[in-house]
Amino acid sequence: MKTRNRRAPGGGRAHPNDTIPDVRDGLTREERTVLYVLHQTQKERGDRNVPTVMLWGRVCEHFYISPEDLSEMLARLGARKY
Repeated sequence: MKTRNRRAPGGGRAHPNDTIPDVRDGLTREERTVLYVLHQTQKERGDRNVPTVMLWGRVCEHFYISPEDLSEMLARLGARKY
C-alpha cells in the first residue's frame, strides 16, 4: 500500500490510524467509509449501480482521495464494472 497525503474535509491532516487495518476484518477506516457511502448511495438509487464519479464526490465529503486512488481501492475491494 502506498503512502498518501490525505486531508480531512476541514483541511486538516488525516489521522495516521486511518490507514491501519482493523484486526476484526482487515479494513482500514477509509475503506470502511467508502463501503458505507457506497451502500448508502445504492439504497438511495434503488439498488442500482453507483457511478464512480458520484461515489468519489460523496466520499470526499468524509476525506480527500484522488479519483485514481478511489478506483484502486474499489478494485482491491472487489468492485466490478457493468
